[in-house]
Amino acid sequence: MADKKKAPAAAEEAAAPAPEPEKKKSPIVLIVVLVVVGLLLAVGVSFFVTSKMLADTNKESVQEHHDPGVFIKLGDAKEGILVNVGGQKAGKFLKTSIVLEMNPGKKDNIADGKLQSAAETKILDTTLEILRSAKLDEFDATKQDALKKKLKDALNDKLGQGSVYDVYITSFMLQ
Repeated sequence: MADKKKAPAAAEEAAAPAPEPEKKKSPIVLIVVLVVVGLLLAVGVSFFVTSKMLADTNKESVQEHHDPGVFIKLGDAKEGILVNVGGQKAGKFLKTSIVLEMNPGKKDNIADGKLQSAAETKILDTTLEILRSAKLDEFDATKQDALKKKLKDALNDKLGQGSVYDVYITSFMLQ
């Protein structure tokens, strides 16, 4: 009987080391589960952010839809606009051609596809004022979009909101 009692005790001792390797596997499984959950969270957050960004850009493009505008070139037909920039002491000149896309529905500004003289005067005055008051670093090529937006906003303030659809700079020489 003593042998029988020793045999089950030996079997229990042999079975005892088996759970220890399982305990070693559980931290590895836990780490794998945490990594998978982290990846799923990252994918979910990135999907949410990109879907919001795409939805915002789609809304903007829908709001900017308009009928074709009337294109008006500012200044002299051949030369465009020639203006001193950077202040009186800078001695720099800007020769540029600017084309405006105007709203044809604004009858105060456009009649029969041509710019009204009062609107032309306001446009040239505002454009020259902005170009003259701009600092030299504002004419950098990387800041061209900001300059066009500034022109568009100022012209829409003078002529009425929605009068100018867009501003295009077709030539630009600063010396």
